[in-house]
Amino acid sequence: MVDHGFIAVRAKLIEVAAFLDRVERHRVADDFRCAALRDAAALLVDGRPERARRILEQLSDPTTEPEVISSGKAALGAWQPPAPRPARAKK
Repeated sequence: MVDHGFIAVRAKLIEVAAFLDRVERHRVADDFRCAALRDAAALLVDGRPERARRILEQLSDPTTEPEVISSGKAALGAWQPPAPRPARAKK
């Protein structure tokens, strides 16, 4: 198993590292998607099983209710909680 898959997985890991290096160089590493990747990467080395499932769940929208009004955005690859709505001014 290791002989068959190691080189391909090694290349993917280097690709992720290179991507994170680029976003840091361009000062966009605080984008929620980059933060989600860093959080998901921590699951790779936590020693617990079912890493793929847990990473997918961490990157996915956990809500079960549909949006009242669609944001109109396409899938972004990582879930971003909705921004808090500003409080309405009292009359």
